[in-house]
Amino acid sequence: MRFKHLHELNAVCTAESKTIARLMIEEQVQETNTPEADVVRQMSDYYQVMKEAVRKGLTEDTTSRSGLTGGDGKKMAEYIRKGETCSGDASALAMAYALCVSEVNASMGRIVATPTAGSCGIIPGVFISSQERFGWTDEHLVNGLFCAGAIGYVIANNSFISGAEGGCQAEVGSAIGMAAGAMVELRGGTPEQVVHAVGLALKNTLGLICDPVAGLVEIPCIVRNGLGAVTALAAADMALAGVRSAIPSDEVIDVMLEVGSAMPSRHRETAQGGLAQTPTGRKMMQKLAKPKAKRAEPEQESPAGNDVEPKA
Repeated sequence: MRFKHLHELNAVCTAESKTIARLMIEEQVQETNTPEADVVRQMSDYYQVMKEAVRKGLTEDTTSRSGLTGGDGKKMAEYIRKGETCSGDASALAMAYALCVSEVNASMGRIVATPTAGSCGIIPGVFISSQERFGWTDEHLVNGLFCAGAIGYVIANNSFISGAEGGCQAEVGSAIGMAAGAMVELRGGTPEQVVHAVGLALKNTLGLICDPVAGLVEIPCIVRNGLGAVTALAAADMALAGVRSAIPSDEVIDVMLEVGSAMPSRHRETAQGGLAQTPTGRKMMQKLAKPKAKRAEPEQESPAGNDVEPKA
């Protein structure tokens, strides 16, 4: 790649009058020695998986195997239809779709890790709701995924995207930054505005711990995806309005590394702290840990009429 940092990404795109998506496609072709048509086709396939996950979350049962979560995406969609949203229908729809995709993940459905399974709902929530709102083509959204990919590449190589390494700021935070930056480019913003959107988004999630109840990617992960989609839209709007990240976005990424490295292990996906260790969180974990009682089969009689032991 010809860039390692966001300021380098901005500089190359500005100098060559290219979008971040166009540059990323070219770099991917060069790095993998794969024809551009194949590179784009693969990303297009990923986008179709995202759309299918939204559809599944809206129309099918997404109750997780643990029974802890499922159906909240549908609740949000129904709430929107009543026309009473506090945040506005655009934000609420992004939230609903993000919840749907995260619930599909929790119920063992097919998703795209963007950048991880724990943060899989944010980009689809933002992208698919915006596509419906603005009438964009799938091709346009696929370009947005390449832009998001470039941002994720920078974050992953300068900080981390794993909750076990850096807390939820590394998963949900990174996804919010990727979605916010890509949304700016999808709306016609400049590479510089894209970079500012990333910084604005990441600053809002610094220090966010990873504290999944019972160690499952459900509580509070799913709700954080829904709220993360709204944050991404807000950061994109700020950047498009001309708001700048006072701390350069690359420095914000460095801070994410610093904060995540200093984070106690109990707050890094171990379920040993945070919400996972609240009284309610512990009760949920204990309930799930109890072995399910085997169902006894009805007693049978022998040909002679004598009772026999139930089958094992």
